[in-house]
Amino acid sequence: MSSESEEQQLSKKAAKKEAAKLEKMRRRQEAAALASAASSLSVEEEDSYSSNYGDVTLPELKSCSKPDAGNWSIAISSMDWTRVGALTEELKEKEVLIRGRVHTTRPVSKNMAFVVVRERGFTVQCLVATHEAGVSRQMVKFVAALNRESIIDAIGMVSVPGNPIKGTTQQVEIHVRKLYCVNKAMPTLPINVEDAARSDAEIEAALQAGDKLPRVNQDTRLNFRVLDIRTPANQGIFRIQCQVGTIFRQFLLSEGFVEIHTPKLIAGSSEGGSAVFKLDYKGQPACLAQSPQLHKQMAICGDFGRVFEVGPVFRAEDSYTHRHLCEFTGLDVEMEIKKHYSEVMDIVDRLFVTMFDSLNEKCRKELEAVGKQYPFEPLKYKPKTLRLTFEEGVQMLKDAGVEVDPLGDLNTEAERKLGQLVLEKYDTEFYILHRYPLAVRPFYTMPCYDNALYSNSFDVFIRGEEIISGAQRVHVPEFLAERAQACGIDVNTISTYVDSFRYGVPPHGGFGVGLERVVMLFCALGNIRKTSLYPRDPQRIAP
Repeated sequence: MSSESEEQQLSKKAAKKEAAKLEKMRRRQEAAALASAASSLSVEEEDSYSSNYGDVTLPELKSCSKPDAGNWSIAISSMDWTRVGALTEELKEKEVLIRGRVHTTRPVSKNMAFVVVRERGFTVQCLVATHEAGVSRQMVKFVAALNRESIIDAIGMVSVPGNPIKGTTQQVEIHVRKLYCVNKAMPTLPINVEDAARSDAEIEAALQAGDKLPRVNQDTRLNFRVLDIRTPANQGIFRIQCQVGTIFRQFLLSEGFVEIHTPKLIAGSSEGGSAVFKLDYKGQPACLAQSPQLHKQMAICGDFGRVFEVGPVFRAEDSYTHRHLCEFTGLDVEMEIKKHYSEVMDIVDRLFVTMFDSLNEKCRKELEAVGKQYPFEPLKYKPKTLRLTFEEGVQMLKDAGVEVDPLGDLNTEAERKLGQLVLEKYDTEFYILHRYPLAVRPFYTMPCYDNALYSNSFDVFIRGEEIISGAQRVHVPEFLAERAQACGIDVNTISTYVDSFRYGVPPHGGFGVGLERVVMLFCALGNIRKTSLYPRDPQRIAP
């Protein structure tokens, strides 16, 4: 073969090789183009559902009145809101709009995820799945990535599963078709609400099974109170507290009382003693009121006849106990006495029996939520409240082998023991102890007519702890000044109070009770910090 023919053959081979190379490259480019086109089509298909989910924009959150301001605005514009707690089987196959917090999320696959939504202690399970109309994989991914405690709005159909749903209060499921994040919570929280809601019994049971669950201590709870009060138990506690205040007002208004509002900045101490928060008032010494005592009596002098107040009370005592606070909410009552100071005790009796009856009837779900985390036995009380004299109480203690000063006050241990004895003998945990020794009562307390060592005063007890203190007041100005001096109080600092009785005043009496202590003892919570929204004690002034 000639060299020329050899070159031609090599040239043909090279050409074929080059052609094959070009063909391979072309095919690759076509494949890439097809893949790109397919990808574009896929993205386009998923993006067609993007209006059904996402973060709510800031302009929409500025109370924009335009219904078409954004996807969220358009989605909710024609819908009514449904509370999570109202989601029941009666709403089956109805579309609802709910708002709540992301309690938990559970991705099952790329096509399905569950999110439990919580609102005011109630929870509901929501299903986000691509087999539902308008739900894409990207939406499932968005939902699965939501941070706990974020605020979301969800639109979907109510479904009733065949099997009971564990872990939620509502026994229905929402099949979500639209979901928007209104506000994001940070990814890592100081405490988890789920951990804060756990009972000691659950933690101990897990420990016995070899599993250690987080325990959130009290200081940590109070440091991050805004998270702690989201638990079902705390939601219950403060709704019960709301009901206590409501019943207090409603009952007294129905009995002809007038609500008043007295000053909390005063020139002298309202109770006597040194446990006051002192301050400078425009160059004058002043303090925060330990109670509205003096001013509510002055309201009786002003012919209101019957008054009450709900307001803050300040005590500067260094009391590091389970039942003392430096600031609490006082429920105070003052009323004219027609004949006998037992008229005041009659009001206490009917007020608190009405209150307990109402709490048991209207706060069943709240009491159940509290009891789930902090188990307690319902309070035992009678339709007509038991009344014992202080001397009778002392005798009961002596008969049980407990020695107490007959003219002194009862200490905490003696109060608890007496509560136990009363429960055993009378089957009640709520009772009134009256005719206390005069020496242990405030200066404005009226002595007994038949024995000057005792007074027309009373305390009320729940579960062996004092909750109410009340008495008939001294309304004779000369005697009042005498009693103040005997108790070491400078009469000049309360001159306006004493002088108000010089203009004529009817016999009167009243009582005061701490709102937080009522709830603490009714629910047997064991620590008053649990019933104070943001507690103030000798060591805490924040948050």
